[in-house]
Amino acid sequence: MVNRFESRPIVTYHYRDFPLGELVEAKGDQVVSVCIPAHDEAETVGEVVSKLRLHLMERVPLIDELLVIDDHSSDGTSEVAAEAGARVVLAADVLPQVAGGNGKGEALWRSVYSARGDIVAWCDADITDFGARFVVGLLGPLLLRPDVAFVKGFYERPMASGDTGGRTTELMARPLLATLFPHLASIRQPLSGEYAGRRSLLEQLPFVRGYGVDLAMLIDVAEVAGTQAIAQVDLGTRVHRNRRLDQLGPQALVVLQAALNRAGVPAADPAILVRPGRDPLPVTFGELPPLAALVAEA
Repeated sequence: MVNRFESRPIVTYHYRDFPLGELVEAKGDQVVSVCIPAHDEAETVGEVVSKLRLHLMERVPLIDELLVIDDHSSDGTSEVAAEAGARVVLAADVLPQVAGGNGKGEALWRSVYSARGDIVAWCDADITDFGARFVVGLLGPLLLRPDVAFVKGFYERPMASGDTGGRTTELMARPLLATLFPHLASIRQPLSGEYAGRRSLLEQLPFVRGYGVDLAMLIDVAEVAGTQAIAQVDLGTRVHRNRRLDQLGPQALVVLQAALNRAGVPAADPAILVRPGRDPLPVTFGELPPLAALVAEA
């Protein structure tokens, strides 16, 4: 494991730093998979898939595999994604004896197992201003810098009110990193859903269940590979569905649980979130084993 107090600065890029021609040439025979976890995202997933196929598979051969992990949707997400040109995998069909339920962490873990890429990139399915820049920016450092093993995206999140999004990020995630994991305090958006990594690294990591996965994975990557293996990239702007304040409490709680767990701080499990006028919500922390360990046991 890497000593967190001997970390190096995290390098920051802009997606425009990476010309497509250079990335295709540097890619060589490496296989690149883009995975999109989706739960009831029929309204937006089709456009995300269509743009990736058109710009980064048909016009420019940068992506080899476009995979949508349908996380127990009930709105036709699978059909829309398949029609747009993605290979659709139902989360419930992937290692059900291990993963069990639904949630973002489970979907990401299953996507690594299902994808064949040497490099795996993730994008959320609810982006309404999606562009190829999201994937180009994530792949740039991985294809051009062999010392980089994990790339995190960040962006501006404009809202109709004129404010910017990222309330859980600013009020919970970044203060947690500054307090418990200061070597990661320069990460702009630790909860962003756009990131990418080398399979050789991803298969070594446990995946936290639910929405705590984004923060926990970042912490785990730094612990295993060091901050020198992490880069972050400005992806421009990102417009997507914004959650109401009462929906952010449970999300903030799982982020807190993930950070405390990684810091070795004892915490209630399950934690009971008491909300005025609503039923108490028990939230349980859990994680899935590194895929490399499953292969070794098989």
